[in-house]
Amino acid sequence: MPRYGILGGIFVVVFIIILARVGYIMIGEHEYWEIVNDRYESNRKIMPAKRGDILAADGRVLATSLPEYLLFLDPMSWEPDSARRVKDQHRRDSILYNCIDSIVDGMKAVIPELNTEKLRKNLLEGRKARRHNIKLHSRRVSYIQLTELKKLPLLRLGRNIGGFYQEEFHRRKRPFGDLANRTIGKFHPSKDMAFSGLELAYDSILTGRPGVYHRERVGGLPVQIIDTLPEDGCDLVTTLDVETQDIVENVLRDHLRKLDALAGMCILMEVKSGDIKAISSISRLKNRKYAEIEPRAVTNLMEPGSVVKPMSFMVAMDDGKITMKTTFDTGSGVREMYGRKMRDANWRKGGDGMLSVPEMIKKSSNVGVSALIDRAYASNPDRFVEGLYRIGIAEDLHIPIPGYKKPRIRFRREDPSRWYRTTLPWMSVGYETQIPPISTLTFYNGVANGGKLVCPRFVSAIRRGDEVVEEFPTKVLREQMCKPEVLRNIQICLEGVVGKNTGTGAAAYSKYFSIAGKTGTAQIWERGRLTSRYLVSFAGYFPANKPRYSMIVCIEKEYPAYGGGHCGPIFKKVAEAVIARQLNTNYAAAIDSTDRKKDLPHIHPGNLSALHRVLDALELSPSTRHDDRANMAWGYNAGGKSHISLTPERPIVGVPSVLGYGLRDAVYRLERLGLKVKAQGMGRVVQQSVSPGTPLRKKMTIKLTLSPEDKPEKPADSSVPPTPHIDSAQKDTTRKSEKTPSSSFQKTTPLSTETQRVHTEKSSDKKP
Repeated sequence: MPRYGILGGIFVVVFIIILARVGYIMIGEHEYWEIVNDRYESNRKIMPAKRGDILAADGRVLATSLPEYLLFLDPMSWEPDSARRVKDQHRRDSILYNCIDSIVDGMKAVIPELNTEKLRKNLLEGRKARRHNIKLHSRRVSYIQLTELKKLPLLRLGRNIGGFYQEEFHRRKRPFGDLANRTIGKFHPSKDMAFSGLELAYDSILTGRPGVYHRERVGGLPVQIIDTLPEDGCDLVTTLDVETQDIVENVLRDHLRKLDALAGMCILMEVKSGDIKAISSISRLKNRKYAEIEPRAVTNLMEPGSVVKPMSFMVAMDDGKITMKTTFDTGSGVREMYGRKMRDANWRKGGDGMLSVPEMIKKSSNVGVSALIDRAYASNPDRFVEGLYRIGIAEDLHIPIPGYKKPRIRFRREDPSRWYRTTLPWMSVGYETQIPPISTLTFYNGVANGGKLVCPRFVSAIRRGDEVVEEFPTKVLREQMCKPEVLRNIQICLEGVVGKNTGTGAAAYSKYFSIAGKTGTAQIWERGRLTSRYLVSFAGYFPANKPRYSMIVCIEKEYPAYGGGHCGPIFKKVAEAVIARQLNTNYAAAIDSTDRKKDLPHIHPGNLSALHRVLDALELSPSTRHDDRANMAWGYNAGGKSHISLTPERPIVGVPSVLGYGLRDAVYRLERLGLKVKAQGMGRVVQQSVSPGTPLRKKMTIKLTLSPEDKPEKPADSSVPPTPHIDSAQKDTTRKSEKTPSSSFQKTTPLSTETQRVHTEKSSDKKP
């Protein structure tokens, strides 16, 4: 009995252990075994969810997933009963063989690239081999094509009757091509993996939750049963503006190509909200072409150069170390500091001598800035670094672009062995620190925003359909970067940099509105030594009196390199184009309600349809109408100053005259004839290199000279082309336009992106 008792006790213990293990598996490991069950149950299949869209600020689609389909035909019957299978197979074969020509020709009409002979061969051989999956086309087709194919014989009968079926795939499409390529990012549907940009940062939100389905046979036929419905991904609403992004990319790429630069970056931010309206990072490839291959605007940790000088002075003014009246004698532009020589940009010309604080920023004096900062903080350099942290320049912005790097500004107390006596003065002028362009822009945006430092915002909301799932309000990093009087002093200094003919930022000057900013030039260190490459930049905001946008432009290039001369023109053209887009032309204000015939407007030659639209808006009716919209009629005002009489140009064989035309009309008309157009200057066409009437030749190039001053008395006439008179003053203006940056800004009609691109290609830069 003791032995039986022991044996019984062992069985009881084993039973309890087994029971406990079963309970643990059922409760503790329930989720794990559910996953195993789903993985090994072959009849259960995943139903993918639709990936969410990435939208621009106005709701336009930047990236979306569109369905695509591979087409198959199963000509064999699935009837389990042999008698019914023979009958069903006979019916299928009758349709296939009798309608094969209609099927092949119909598919060719829907899919033009289809090889009809190959398709016919595949159908006949597949039927002979009794295959259940005859591939009808090697490539995927769109939903529209699939809809048309389902109207063809046999294919319209569906899978269970005709045997036609398709496999669905989702392909990521970008309606605007490579616009904002590295910001939006890449997604590979075949690998179901996001690789970069917002696609990767918000992958879990965009992906959604897949569903599950399985197949069962009902009445002998396979039927798809949905177990769990898929939940589509949410849409991402970005702050990007499509047109502004296009302007930034075109202007930046054209200037990089002209300069043969290594890379370029440009970011445009809305001052109040911190919304990033456009961001571009373009690099030169081995084939000398330019493309956006990495997000350098948020990952570049090179030394920023002189754009740091306003930050240094903001800290010193806020600490009471200097004022606007503080001066320093920069001498000949060279000053020895702890065994190294600090040089100004114009040291070869003898330097600038005695300079005040605003003049040091205006002329970007390395000697003046470094000497004042060293004099104020040499005994306690960590206090200066603490000031940089206090104004927010070292803030981690948590940019949702994979690869973003926060600024690196080190303290002496962290590693005294790597802190030298020259570190502080060189840090004050933009060396010894690593700050990405997005952080530099955040500082200048704070200056424009009255001292309120806001975090750059790329995404404003997450939506599912019309429902807002989550909103991302503007995040304030600092309510006040510094004392109000200090902020105003810095603003005055930045406004002085961009003068008409003075300051290092003169190339960014615009006659239409004021611009404030700072240039920067830094020689690039690599592997412990200086290279021949430079990082030049211009950061600022506009309009300076009432800031709406802030922007930074950075270019990496070989010597010679100038922050103002190379980045300033880009800043100017983008700024003017952005402001021009926002002009709302009020024709009603131009209408003279007392005398409609007094001071008739000067009408330039051009598209008659456009002329009629403007005249109708001004309530000025021409005596004759020639509104030929279909044939794009071109003409001029034959009535002169007495009345309006729009007259079409007489037909001409060969090159037409475009004298007096605006650039938009001239380019449109000439390029429609196959001519390659090169333009120079701004305003109206006053000269064309190819005479009117010259026979057209293949790949002919015509050069146009434009001037804002010329107002031809006679209209462009195809039969007798006018020769505009250009006096000596106008010739000087024409020659000057070859040397100074031209503007695509117009008060009445904002230029299109294409026209701005042409302006950008043809204008040249002025070096400081």
